[in-house]
Amino acid sequence: MEKVNVKYYTLLDWLSLLPELKTEVVRKAIHFLIALVPSLAAVNRPFTVFFLILGTSSYIYVENLRLLGVTVPIISSITSMASRSRDAGRFVMGPVTLGLGSILAILLFSPPAAAIAIYALAFGDGFASLVGKFLGKWRPSFLLGKSVEGSLACFTAVFTCAYLVSNNAAAAFTAAVTAMIVEALPLDDYDNLALPVTVGFMVQLALL
Repeated sequence: MEKVNVKYYTLLDWLSLLPELKTEVVRKAIHFLIALVPSLAAVNRPFTVFFLILGTSSYIYVENLRLLGVTVPIISSITSMASRSRDAGRFVMGPVTLGLGSILAILLFSPPAAAIAIYALAFGDGFASLVGKFLGKWRPSFLLGKSVEGSLACFTAVFTCAYLVSNNAAAAFTAAVTAMIVEALPLDDYDNLALPVTVGFMVQLALL
């Protein structure tokens, strides 16, 4: 029988997690904001793609300035707050892959599939990270360090969003399972690319 690692938190553990909680909340707030993209694309798809390209390019420029020691008001502060310890002294890729993942979803898939892919990126990955990091106790080895609680949060969030968009239980289940599998992979910030592309592709097939 497979050994499952179970983590229990004491009060001191929770107190020590407060700085990390702040960082994750800022990071996932940015994730959640990407959920506005499908609504913008429904109004004007070319403008939305242009806006995402402009925003991603601007971030790359500002982030390079930050690494050179040049502080850009507000943006540099947000980037610093959203940086994990592993990001210290290096380029923070998360916002770049977040923007690129959304752009690819809009360009590659039909509006319903693209919307579901982007909602999976915003809410599936967002809730999985928050729930898994701060409430996750059950961490079987096949989840590669991720928690059962985080994976279930991902599944629930994506299934709900996908069903509301498509009114198709099979497509919603496909999206949720795909997102849960991709989110569990050790892809770091590159899950922002893999998740929407994979979910969008599978949902496109399911809706056909």
